[in-house]
Amino acid sequence: MAKTVPDSISFPDEEEKIYQFWKDIDAFQTSLKLSKGRPKYSFYDGPPFATGLPHYGHILAGTIKDVVTRWAHMSGFYVERRFGWDCHGLPIEHEIDKALGIKGPDDVLKMGVKAYNDECRKIVSRYSSDWKEIISRLGRWIDFDNDYKSMYPWYMESIWWVFKQLYNKGLIYRGYKVMPFSTACNTPLSNFESGQNYKDVVDPAVIISFPLEEDPKTLLVAWTTTPWTLPSNLALCVHPDLDYVKVQEKSSGKVYILMEARLEALFKTEDEYNILDKFKGKTLDGMKYKPLFNYFSYMREKTGAFRVVTGTYVTTDAGTGIVHQAPYFGEDDYSVTLANGIISKEMSVICPVDACGCFTEDVPDFKGMHVKDADKHIIKRLKADGRLVHEGTCKHSYPFCWRSETPLIYKAVPSWFVRVEQAREQLLENNQKTYWVPDFVKEKRFGNWLRDARDWAVSRNRYWGTPVPLWVSEDGQEVVCIGSVAELKELTGVEVTDLHRENIDHLTIPSAQGKGVLRRVTEVFDCWFESGSMPYAQSHYPFSSKKDFEDTFPADFIAEGIDQTRGWFYTLLVLSTLLFGKPPFRNLVANGLVLASDGQKMSKRKKNYPDPLEMAHKYGADALRLYLINSPAVRAENLRFKEEGVRDVVKDVFLPWYNAYRFLMQNVERLEREEGSKFVYKEGKMEASGNYMDRWILSFTQSLVKFVTKEMAAYHLYTVMPALVKFVDQLTNWYVRMNRRRLKGEGGVADCHKALESFYSVLFSMTKVMAPFTPFLTDLMYQNMRHLLAKDETSKDDTRSVHFLMLPKAREDLIHTEIESAVSRMQTVIELGRVIRDRATLPVKYPLKEVVAISNDPKALEDICSLETYILEELNVRTLTTTTDKEKYGVQLKAEPDHKVLGSKLKGEFKAVSEEIRGLSDSQLTAFLQTGTVKVKGYDLETEDLRVMFSVSEKKGQGEGHQYEAHSDGKVLVLLDVSPDQSMLDEGVAREVINRVQRLRKKAKLQPSDEITVYYKASEDLGHIIREFSDFILATTKQPLKLYPVPPSENVIIAEAMTIKNHTLDMTLTGTPSAPPASTAAAQPTSKSGAGKAKSTPSLSPAPVVNGVQPCVKFVNVQLCGDLTAGEGRTGTQATVLLENPAGQHGLSADQLLAQVQSAFGLRGRNVQVFEDAKLSKAVGGAKLGNVAGKTLYVSTSTTNDGNVTESSLKSPVCHFANVESGGKKATLLLENPRGCTCSASELLDQVRAVYGLNSKAVVLSQSEDKKDAVKVDSVDLLSLHSKQLYVL
Repeated sequence: MAKTVPDSISFPDEEEKIYQFWKDIDAFQTSLKLSKGRPKYSFYDGPPFATGLPHYGHILAGTIKDVVTRWAHMSGFYVERRFGWDCHGLPIEHEIDKALGIKGPDDVLKMGVKAYNDECRKIVSRYSSDWKEIISRLGRWIDFDNDYKSMYPWYMESIWWVFKQLYNKGLIYRGYKVMPFSTACNTPLSNFESGQNYKDVVDPAVIISFPLEEDPKTLLVAWTTTPWTLPSNLALCVHPDLDYVKVQEKSSGKVYILMEARLEALFKTEDEYNILDKFKGKTLDGMKYKPLFNYFSYMREKTGAFRVVTGTYVTTDAGTGIVHQAPYFGEDDYSVTLANGIISKEMSVICPVDACGCFTEDVPDFKGMHVKDADKHIIKRLKADGRLVHEGTCKHSYPFCWRSETPLIYKAVPSWFVRVEQAREQLLENNQKTYWVPDFVKEKRFGNWLRDARDWAVSRNRYWGTPVPLWVSEDGQEVVCIGSVAELKELTGVEVTDLHRENIDHLTIPSAQGKGVLRRVTEVFDCWFESGSMPYAQSHYPFSSKKDFEDTFPADFIAEGIDQTRGWFYTLLVLSTLLFGKPPFRNLVANGLVLASDGQKMSKRKKNYPDPLEMAHKYGADALRLYLINSPAVRAENLRFKEEGVRDVVKDVFLPWYNAYRFLMQNVERLEREEGSKFVYKEGKMEASGNYMDRWILSFTQSLVKFVTKEMAAYHLYTVMPALVKFVDQLTNWYVRMNRRRLKGEGGVADCHKALESFYSVLFSMTKVMAPFTPFLTDLMYQNMRHLLAKDETSKDDTRSVHFLMLPKAREDLIHTEIESAVSRMQTVIELGRVIRDRATLPVKYPLKEVVAISNDPKALEDICSLETYILEELNVRTLTTTTDKEKYGVQLKAEPDHKVLGSKLKGEFKAVSEEIRGLSDSQLTAFLQTGTVKVKGYDLETEDLRVMFSVSEKKGQGEGHQYEAHSDGKVLVLLDVSPDQSMLDEGVAREVINRVQRLRKKAKLQPSDEITVYYKASEDLGHIIREFSDFILATTKQPLKLYPVPPSENVIIAEAMTIKNHTLDMTLTGTPSAPPASTAAAQPTSKSGAGKAKSTPSLSPAPVVNGVQPCVKFVNVQLCGDLTAGEGRTGTQATVLLENPAGQHGLSADQLLAQVQSAFGLRGRNVQVFEDAKLSKAVGGAKLGNVAGKTLYVSTSTTNDGNVTESSLKSPVCHFANVESGGKKATLLLENPRGCTCSASELLDQVRAVYGLNSKAVVLSQSEDKKDAVKVDSVDLLSLHSKQLYVL
């Protein structure tokens, strides 16, 4: 049996219950068992390091993976999901080095490789249990027990197999290569590792002289930002085809040679030198120069070093055009000097820097110094030797070690390489066979990286990793590559169970060529090689599960952050291409980075982000998930994480959704209790409803199911989430609200049953569709809703969780696009009408005469007419008129410039163009709406440059007894007749009475099923209205209103005294509630007015002036005179009217001022006048009202002052206000009006929308421009914002 759904909910608490339920039924493993035998959907999970806790980057990628794999499972696939761990490499070793104070290889050798690796092994799984708990609590279903770790022997064995395949194909070679090198970690990094962490640094920049041997007075000058490489200089390089000059410095007489285009590097003005000669760079080729140091002077005789060579990589954008060459400390240096015979692959490497970045004994003057520390000493030495021409600094972007955060150097190191360059075309071809979301990452970022792919150095001179399985003779000529544990046993005679260095380094293989024994090389694999081998190693391929692997390779799906384009995505593709000639995956989703709210990188040290688990405990994991996957990060853009974004998911999505679910279950319970009609839902057998709104919501839902299915097949999470969020709005704010009476049974049992069936159908469908996205909330709802499903006694399916079900398939027979289109147009009319009501401060409770819909599209008008009943009810108007004739109503288009956009474009011309824009005719603006462009004072303006609005002519549009206000979305124009009459005003008061009954019920925490009696005592006029509209009130409240006194026998639940439109009302609810009374203090009626009689509202003191702050727009205060009192629910005798808003725009005429006064005091339809003086002798008139700004005006029905009002000298607004700014436009918001009538949060935001033309868009106010101080208008005392400066976000 379905349970009663409570009014309130703690989403985190309910998630904990569902989390425990999943544990109790072993939900994930059960789902896998249930899907055995289905087609397989393969997924690879990229392995993180377990040396720290998961951050938002992990959680975002993990949520994307979870959504997609859950969707695949519910789509009918078997989806194995195994968690993996990266256990080797720098991240682990660096932690140990820091903990044990290890500075270099010698320290490791002293303690022993085994002891070192034992320490690494201890911390590998330091946080693994925390990862399991956090990831699981956030709703991700993945197998932690059947995981893979790169340190598992069977995983390492598969890595050996991968390497041997490459070796057998001739793709492995040993060589020296200039590589990024981390001196803190004593190891080279791959090119993609070095590209992960660039920082701006300031380095020394020096110009050094190199005297020509044939003419020592002529100096070649070279520039460098790495002085530490100068002791290793062996050549100078010039561009062969660019112009060089020989110049004489006038001040010193010295003669220099440098590139003509780079003279500015040495001289500030042309007056400082004379050009002696000009020639191409190739003229210098072969010229010898005097070495800077003598450390490697023997290279002159050996290879012809210390001469000029040519290379086209020399540029004109920096330096002197002459580049110093240290072959083993720069990639270009190496290739150029190798090509010119200055070095050879066979010769000994000239690299006098050790693994710690310190000079060796080959450079005795600086031996033991770290290269960066040696810079200043080398510069000092060159200055003393007279070789320093200029010394300065250079700020540039420089690579840092991603693990140790220390600057890298470029250094030649011996390494084992995988040949990649020869496979570039094949890599690009295989990349084209894959599908990426978003596509630009594949084509641009990743594609460009592949086009420049270089041979991959896969070995590292480290300890904790998979050993490179090569055994080599002492002379290096005989090499054996081992590809398995069995092969190692066969060749060494020793069986091992762990392949780490300490277990195999001592094993030898007898030489097949009589060279003694072969010993293993000392290197281990780069951890990227290990993670790139993950598709094979996680399955122990080819030693185990061979067929399973081959059936599921390539993977159907992978996902990681965009930073993996040069990491895991790349290594996966390289190895798969070289091994099998095909890509390793079919579909890939790349997410953006998650940053702190200020745009900075998230930092534990700075504590600039909230803890993920705290977010889950505060708002729920589902809210965090939905926030992340409905963010720009799913489109590979960066996300600035904001806690309020998670909070808003709860407020704007989950609470309305939950309330809809609660409303459904309440009314199912009511139907069964009151009518004795059992509600059972038969999925798949539901017939179409005859009710139009039922057919609409069913069609909308099925269209959404169809859309989501299509978009999820394309991995477009960024289009799916907005559609799902929109569904919640359509269901709760449209279907439920417009069908509330039907769902409560007011249309009869059959109609109620059909409405509930439709309601259940869409809610149940969306519960299943949303299950992969919000797994906790959907299962919570399902656990109750499933009790209403028809039982199939023949089925053996396990239906204990929504996650065991299949996704719904769209029912084409329920889709009616014409109905969806018609309802969409109806909604447009209603939303535009609401904006007009908000702008005119006319609550929906008060009925109006007419709404007019104007459109050039006859089909649109036909749709609007067909749904007239809903429009009239939602807008509370008497009649609907549709027409294509806007001229009949005096409607014309007018335009205003967009100050922010156009101001930045036009600068000084902005003012003149703005005037022209305001003068554009209706026909010009009509053409502009059609074409999207208009020429104004020679400028071609487009849609973003100006705002087009509708204005209603006061003469033509305001017929007898009519007063229209207009609003449009560009396709439909809506006019609302805002002129009131007394019967409508009385009906509005009756609706207020209904509202008070409902409020009192809610305050007493009564259930809809609670039987109560309502007693009341009202002032004379209000009592008359209640009696006149008694049937209307009864139809809504379902309880008749009885006059006081309350019989002594009645049980009083709650009683309260209240005021409605200057009328007093005492109300008491009696009966037996199912919930306890709200409070004992409210048990007896109280009267705010003391004697219970209506009293006129006294004048309040004006709002205070704070720090001299005044409104940024012109304003007037207005005062009611004589017996004139506010109407339409307003109270107070003083108000403030803004004469313009924003500043300088929309200035009021005298007639418009009168309309504003009538609106503020609720005097529409009353014959009143506005005067400049308290004597009521000078009526306000004229087109412009600048002369009355800042004054107090007086409102009366006559020209006689009875003396109760005196002249006011007040120069500040009588009402509290706040100034606001958006896009450079300054405006003012009234926090109350009249004085004493404080705005609601929604009314304040509606003011913002009306002022800035934001229609129904979401609005957030902040007290700072940098958006740090958002105002929580729902909870803040609005009057506390008085005189504050606000900004629209």
